[in-house]
Amino acid sequence: PEVINGRTQKATVVDLSPWVEYEFRVVASNSVGIGEPSRPSALLKTKAAVPVVAPTNISGGGGSRSELVITWEPVSEELQNGEGFGYIVMFRPLGSTTWTKAVVASVESSKYVYRNESITPLSPFEVKVGVYNNEGEGTLSSISIVYSGEDEPQMAPAGASALSVSAAAVEVSWLPIPWNRHTGRVLGYEVRGW
Repeated sequence: PEVINGRTQKATVVDLSPWVEYEFRVVASNSVGIGEPSRPSALLKTKAAVPVVAPTNISGGGGSRSELVITWEPVSEELQNGEGFGYIVMFRPLGSTTWTKAVVASVESSKYVYRNESITPLSPFEVKVGVYNNEGEGTLSSISIVYSGEDEPQMAPAGASALSVSAAAVEVSWLPIPWNRHTGRVLGYEVRGW
């Protein structure tokens, strides 16, 4: 309570964060005003609890062929609620009913890479990331869609032609490679001459 009866000698402080060190002071007041605060109490750490804040900004993608790269924004220390903090990464191919679960024990981690030769390039996965500590498993994030890594282009550009434009320059042109769901977008081309 904000104001405590003058004859009371103890009070319960509520809505504190778990696993955080606090110190307290008491201030006496009357109809004239407020007195000086007491000296601070000794530091007291609240008990640990299951974490309740899930990681945010779940995304990923990129990586090499046969990889699923998952990233997130780490949970700050004051929201970890206890020792033994880590992350739980869950993912499944879009449309599947079975989740694959991985544990990332490092507090500072913000990335998990799953490697499997059976992953088709640019496949969509449903992903969610949760938290845990020594007290138990906490909240999971909402589901995000993350794509597995792309493969290298499987075909050469067609229609390559060259046109001499000067004694020292040749203009080379070609037809672009169409976007392919299995290999992804082409980011650039390399022109070779001999």
